[in-house]
Amino acid sequence: MDKHAAEQAVILIPSLEPDGRLPAYILKLKEGGFAHIVVVDDGSGGDFRPVFEEVDAVEDTVVLRHETNKGKGVALKTGYRYIMENLPDITGVITADADGQHTVADCLRLAEELEKGERALYLGSRDFNLDNVPPKSRAGNRITSVVFKLLYGQYLPDTQTGLRAFRKEELPFMAEVEGERYEYEMKVLIACSRAHIPMIPVTIETIYENDNKGSHFHPLRDSWRVYKVILGSFIRFMSSSIICVLVDHLLANLFLKWLFPVLGVSLHVKLPLGLSFDNRSLANYSARIISAVLNFNLNRTLVFKVKGQKGAALRYAATAILISILSTLGIKALMAAGISFTVAKLAVDTVLYFVSYRMQERWVFRREEPNE
Repeated sequence: MDKHAAEQAVILIPSLEPDGRLPAYILKLKEGGFAHIVVVDDGSGGDFRPVFEEVDAVEDTVVLRHETNKGKGVALKTGYRYIMENLPDITGVITADADGQHTVADCLRLAEELEKGERALYLGSRDFNLDNVPPKSRAGNRITSVVFKLLYGQYLPDTQTGLRAFRKEELPFMAEVEGERYEYEMKVLIACSRAHIPMIPVTIETIYENDNKGSHFHPLRDSWRVYKVILGSFIRFMSSSIICVLVDHLLANLFLKWLFPVLGVSLHVKLPLGLSFDNRSLANYSARIISAVLNFNLNRTLVFKVKGQKGAALRYAATAILISILSTLGIKALMAAGISFTVAKLAVDTVLYFVSYRMQERWVFRREEPNE
């Protein structure tokens, strides 16, 4: 392994109520060539002060302290701010967990990736097919990986890994990502996806000591926080769709049964191919245009939460037209294969609903890439 790469990187370790493994792990990292190590005591309390004093005594190792527990996300960002202010000459940051499950060799592997100087988030990825992986961890990670792929377009074999690496140029970006506790790490993946920062899995050793009972991850509370992050924008997307469908139907009926009679509107225009344009057509198209404008603004401000998007309205219109064309073609293709209209429409429109979400998330309401 290249120790020069280790000398140019900084190891950042958020820690809550560590045991004797942490000082031993720090010493191993130093032996492996890592010159800079930052540890954040996330409100562990006085009983754990001796452990952190032992860590603080190691050369070129800094211990930052929170008086109360603030969560892993806050601890990481405390470390990021310290690194930005005090370690300007590093190549990048490697985050690792305090329980020693991330080996020195794996940290060195990520340090070598940083030497390439590429803008990317490197993710230490465990092999969940091994026998030593607890069943709940195996199932949880696989489900999360599939859901992330469905909503954000990239399959990450280990979305919950704490071993990550990125260039120092990405520090401001990482520090600005929202999140205080375990959900922060998932928000980083989503933020990188939307900012088009490549996420590159790097295979690492899979270590679970004592069935992972030393973890401070609360299965119910923290899993809820993580999935609320993953599904949050999609749930808002569905809510926006439902609201706009209701508005569309309400307006169409108001126009047809109340407004047009009051205004004396009575249309019946014959079109080519035996088609016609009447009050019902006008009501439907008028309601659809208004609901589409509402949907665009709800998605922009509440779903994807972006501001000042140039060209987003045109991209939204292009997406709507494309989805409509694909829906028509897809339904016809399935019906030609002998599938009923009802089943074909349900299947095609369900798939295209996810396609529409992905196009809006990645293209229509795309975020500007961070500065290099």
